[in-house]
Amino acid sequence: MRIQSIVQTDAQAIDRLLNYIPFFRQVRSQDKQQYDFLLSESRLVDVSPGEQLLSSGEFDQRVYFLLKGELEVIVNRSDGLSQVVNTITPGELFGDLSMLLGGPRSANVAVDKNGKPALVFGTNFSLFSNLTDFNSISLLTKLAYYRNVVHNLRWKLEVYRSQQPNSIISSEHRKLRLFTGPQNTEEELHALHEQAKAMAQMLISWNRELSAENLNYAQKEPATFNLLVQELSVGGRGHN
Repeated sequence: MRIQSIVQTDAQAIDRLLNYIPFFRQVRSQDKQQYDFLLSESRLVDVSPGEQLLSSGEFDQRVYFLLKGELEVIVNRSDGLSQVVNTITPGELFGDLSMLLGGPRSANVAVDKNGKPALVFGTNFSLFSNLTDFNSISLLTKLAYYRNVVHNLRWKLEVYRSQQPNSIISSEHRKLRLFTGPQNTEEELHALHEQAKAMAQMLISWNRELSAENLNYAQKEPATFNLLVQELSVGGRGHN
């Protein structure tokens, strides 16, 4: 794994890469100084096949955006094995769950050993931790970030809900309501922050539920489960 400082990278190349990330594209268009400041607090990470970028249980002050390649989200099961519960594709934000909930990482994130190298952009999230401190990060930038977080989490939860419509978590997800108050205000920022935290907790619970279901299946039908694992290993990544 190779970590690059942004100052060591061609500025135009960085701009082209971040143009595919809605959050950075919006910040650059509305406030170039904010954009440059965020870059100064960021870094690029090259992750090779088989390498792990994030580890369950660790504490980190960064959130990440995948620029190239594909990453796997892996949870540790109670039987000591690991289970892939999701994949991350270019443009996606990740690593935000532990930051929102103020806890350790809830899953491992890695490149499949048979996959292609990944390029990741990491930003110092501590800049956003004090919600109403706008000295370094403006209200509009924080709003752009949390809107992006809520959109990203809602999309992930919708995928899970389509797969498990009868889950208890699915019914809780349906109860979430969009903010309908005045836009571009601190009120909206607080609402987005609370909504993002609720979604983050749901996503962590859903990952655990998926992992537990696969563990139960493995215990009840070990021969069939082992055959399925072998097929996935040969045929490629399963869609969990």
